[in-house]
Amino acid sequence: MTFELVVSQGRIADRTRGAIPGAAKTAEALRQQTGLSPTVVGTPAPPKSDDWSTSLPEASGTLTELQAAVRAILERGNTPLIAANTCSASLATLPVVARAHPDITILWIDAHGDFNTPTTTESGYLGGMVLAAACGCWDSGFGDGVDPSKVVIAGARDIDPAEEALLRHAGVRVLSPAQTSPGSILSAIGNGPVWIHVDWDVLEPGHVPAAYAIAKGLLPETLRAIFERIPRRQIIGIELAEFEASEDEAENARALAFLLRAISPLIATRQE
Repeated sequence: MTFELVVSQGRIADRTRGAIPGAAKTAEALRQQTGLSPTVVGTPAPPKSDDWSTSLPEASGTLTELQAAVRAILERGNTPLIAANTCSASLATLPVVARAHPDITILWIDAHGDFNTPTTTESGYLGGMVLAAACGCWDSGFGDGVDPSKVVIAGARDIDPAEEALLRHAGVRVLSPAQTSPGSILSAIGNGPVWIHVDWDVLEPGHVPAAYAIAKGLLPETLRAIFERIPRRQIIGIELAEFEASEDEAENARALAFLLRAISPLIATRQE
């Protein structure tokens, strides 16, 4: 199988300035690493602190285009490699993957659960509602189909009380940073197909900047060790989200070095 690189550049509930350029810089680093030319989805727009009920319809064009791009890649028998600005982009990707691979396991590597609904969200942030939509707990308009018992959230440490109740009821497996290791991940995902999502706030702050960073996270070497152990034949796609770029290019370069080192086992092996 062959990677196809996609980069999301349209605003999808972005509340910070660095997520869209962060996705672009991630895609450029991946291009240099793999030689792949990215397909660009969406047009950049300024961030706003709006409610999901506003940001979702505004992101409709970008999400529709992203969904079509991922569907086409899977239909060609290739592997999506996505540089996304926000986790909200997964509203488009996960339902397409679930239709193509009904037995898919979603390995959601994130400090947050992203399992709120319109009735439980405290912040109104669309990115905090993505997995719940993909699992059919609310209707985003972009589909669902993900089996919540096949979702593994790794590195989680900031989950709202109502969200935690929803996760328990749905049967989602949640691993804290202390519980997240190569062995626990291999046990959780089993032998079937897996879709890997990484939100960079899963890491301990100081490595890859993220808008919603939380202390006591994973180290890049732990993430790399996990990726070294996941069999390449199981991986259906990879999406990388929420790298918050700054105006300091030296700091961006340092962060991208951590990012690439963490995921390089996936890319190097898959490209052989």
